[in-house]
Amino acid sequence: MANQPRAARVAFITSNEGIEEAELVEPWKAVEKAGGQPVLIAKEAGEAQAFNHLDPAGKYPVDQTTKAAKAEDFDGLVLPGGVTNGDQVRTDPEAVRLVQEFTAAGKPIAVVCHGGWVLVEADLVRGRTMTSWPSLQTDIRNAGGTWVDQELQVCEQGPNRLISSRQPDDLPAFNSALVDALAEVAAHSGS
Repeated sequence: MANQPRAARVAFITSNEGIEEAELVEPWKAVEKAGGQPVLIAKEAGEAQAFNHLDPAGKYPVDQTTKAAKAEDFDGLVLPGGVTNGDQVRTDPEAVRLVQEFTAAGKPIAVVCHGGWVLVEADLVRGRTMTSWPSLQTDIRNAGGTWVDQELQVCEQGPNRLISSRQPDDLPAFNSALVDALAEVAAHSGS
């Protein structure tokens, strides 16, 4: 019997409210289309409320809490944006711990818009080049990172691949880079 490749498991860490819906749903669909298994992780069990900018949008079931999640159970991480989402996730010590675990394990992290605040809080932008929503550029620079204004930035200068984009309009490029990173992880896992 031939070895079948295992589907990539991808953690999506969010708050329980304030996620920019497109930045959750579109990468989620890209992971599924590529044969991966997305898993929604938030501070509290129950549901996560997404928004279209300031208007409430869909609610999504939380699969696991940040306290229970471990990076070793996943192949990659997505940090969606949304002002409220990014701000709340960065104040969750368990989410910060989890993001640090992904980096230490050398696993790819894909972050869009205000999700970059979580990387700043976790002290993971020092020496890295990334993009984000423009209002985060000073935070990223003050944390020792280099900020660029482009739809996609893939940084390999560090322990892991860091994929970043600015906004929902950048999601096609973001999703493509995310899927490529997961394919590379699957090719190297051999299981």
